[in-house]
Amino acid sequence: MTLEEYISSHSTPENEVLNAITRDTHVHILNPHMLSGHVQGRVLSMMSWMIRPKRILELGTFTGYSALCLAEGLAEGGKLVTIEHNDELEETIRRNLARSPLGEKIELIIGDAKEVLNRPRLVDTYDLVFMDADKREYCAYLEAVYPLVPVGGFILADNTLWDGHVVDPAYDKDKQTLGLRAFNDKVKEDDRFEQVILPLRDGLTIIRKIL
Repeated sequence: MTLEEYISSHSTPENEVLNAITRDTHVHILNPHMLSGHVQGRVLSMMSWMIRPKRILELGTFTGYSALCLAEGLAEGGKLVTIEHNDELEETIRRNLARSPLGEKIELIIGDAKEVLNRPRLVDTYDLVFMDADKREYCAYLEAVYPLVPVGGFILADNTLWDGHVVDPAYDKDKQTLGLRAFNDKVKEDDRFEQVILPLRDGLTIIRKIL
């Protein structure tokens, strides 16, 4: 048994809906590795339960797995808004969200995250933001969501270690790697935030807004 398998076997199992989404994603969808997966899904759920957010914003839905995990910890009457750029996934996402009662708490918006965030309709604040969209745009996303997050609110950024590429000179010309390096440096140097990078899966940065 590998350490990864040990961790998975000692974490709360996926429920039937999440297990079905995992299976269907690997069978029918390109790049299934983009799915958050069991252990990261349980971490997202646990953090949501700890924060008990009234509103959650997610950038990058893929097939809906992470949205359902985050929605588990919503406060009573809470809502999650999730934005997905790939319109070819819309039918799959809506079908997956409809599999769970939590789907009624989730609003899906199809479109480019930067454009959607500039729409007047997104004027509410969000206690928790999960960024898992285009890595080249993470710095722009951070600035776009900053005014939407109250002081004390949290921003989670996925894939911030990028399979170790952020420290590998072989990827010095890769645009996604460069985007993540710039983001990690930006957060490190920004007095508005406190942050820690967890070596979970592909890297998960937890950011708390303090100013």
